[in-house]
Amino acid sequence: MPAKSIVVLISGSGSNLQALLDHFADQPERARISAVISNRADAYGLERAKAAGVPAHVLSHRDYPDRPSFDRALAEVINRYQPDLVVLAGFMRILTPEFTDRYIGRLFNIHPSLLPKYKGLDTHQRALDAGDTEHGCSVHFVTSELDGGPVIIQARTPILPGDSAENLAQRVHQLEHRIYPLAAQWFVDGRLQLEAGTVVLDGTVLPSGGQPFSSTPPD
Repeated sequence: MPAKSIVVLISGSGSNLQALLDHFADQPERARISAVISNRADAYGLERAKAAGVPAHVLSHRDYPDRPSFDRALAEVINRYQPDLVVLAGFMRILTPEFTDRYIGRLFNIHPSLLPKYKGLDTHQRALDAGDTEHGCSVHFVTSELDGGPVIIQARTPILPGDSAENLAQRVHQLEHRIYPLAAQWFVDGRLQLEAGTVVLDGTVLPSGGQPFSSTPPD
């Protein structure tokens, strides 16, 4: 069976991209990062891709008159690599339903909150302002609802006295770098599917909060 093709979309530093590159580097027979695409030419993640020998593309949304035309052009670049999985790794664009429907069931995102809490931006400060005792991150299948697709896996961290948004973000990023490759591995291995709007792992329907990271099955 040929190696699964993974295309990663970025807008910034690409730390989650690096986690995926590192994770799949030693299993080329199973999966490969086929391409990295950024909507920003100054995204450092493009350098990470080049250092790993992965084709890197810049497709600026500013070159297109509207969101649908950009998304169509983006899909054309993605489809050159015949992806089994498309991964949003800090891709700071709201995607049209036309785009998300095209890749339904094989499009992932990672969000820095315990979804459904705190969709959108400034999640760390919002968790602090709410007086939450814990925070975390979620990997989910992407649907047309912003940050609203079915959750695959969540990782949690306690909110400590004196935490700032900055140091809370650092802890959450460390968790992101662990659970994103894990979710991608499950998909590559055929263990994970989206079926009728629910997440199925190893034949079992997961709860709405996905698989808790602390009790994940052996990978």
